[in-house]
Amino acid sequence: MKPIHILLVPCLLLCACAGTDVANRYYLSEKYPPKEPKDVEILTKKPTREFILMADFQAYGETDQQMQKRAAQIGADAVIVTHLGGYRTLSEWPKTESNPPQGAMSPWGRTVGAAIKYK
Repeated sequence: MKPIHILLVPCLLLCACAGTDVANRYYLSEKYPPKEPKDVEILTKKPTREFILMADFQAYGETDQQMQKRAAQIGADAVIVTHLGGYRTLSEWPKTESNPPQGAMSPWGRTVGAAIKYK
């Protein structure tokens, strides 16, 4: 009976993690108070002004606004958002009855956000 329990526990842990594919990494020792999402800039490339990298966020199918909310929770000034694979505009989606909204991510596309603090 014990060998079954030894195999069952890792399987349950793997199944519990399989439904959520989110990765967050915070790089600073200092913590900042949260901000309103509207006060966090959404960028698509590295800004010209100096900054420090606060954190990286990764998830499947998240929008720019969801990354903005994550960055706001840690007090970032801006978030640099990148879409990796699966990104489609409305006109690029196959014509079906349930087209996703403009700028939607497909289920397999990964969104990466780099939360930054200006110097």
